[in-house]
Amino acid sequence: MKISEIKQILKAEVVSGHDHLDQNVAGCGGADLMEDVLAAVAKGAVLLTGLTTAQVVRTAQISGVAAIVIVRGKKPDLKVLELARYYNLPVLLTRYSLFVACGRLYMDGLRGLDGSW
Repeated sequence: MKISEIKQILKAEVVSGHDHLDQNVAGCGGADLMEDVLAAVAKGAVLLTGLTTAQVVRTAQISGVAAIVIVRGKKPDLKVLELARYYNLPVLLTRYSLFVACGRLYMDGLRGLDGSW
C-alpha cells in the first residue's frame, strides 16, 4: 500500500514528507511505547502513535519505519517536524483514534509485519 492511500483511508493531513507519498509500505503497527517499536520488526512499516515527541521520530528513523501517523488529532511542535524533515520521514495527522486508524488500515488490507505489533 502506498502512503498516499493511507492518507486517503485515514483522511489524514501530510505535515512532512509530501514527496514520499508514492512510497510503498510493508505493513503497519500501532504503539505508544517506543521500546515496543524497537523490539518489533518495523522496517518499511507505518507507525501509528499518539505521541508527538522527538523520540518518536528518532525511534522511527532507527527502526527504518517508512512513515509516522499521529492519531487523535494531535499535532507535533515545529522542532519535531523539523527533525522529521531532516530524516526525510513522512508524518501524517489523523483525527481517528489509534484503534480506529489501525482497524481502517487493516480492513483495507494493510497488515502487521510479523504479528508482534
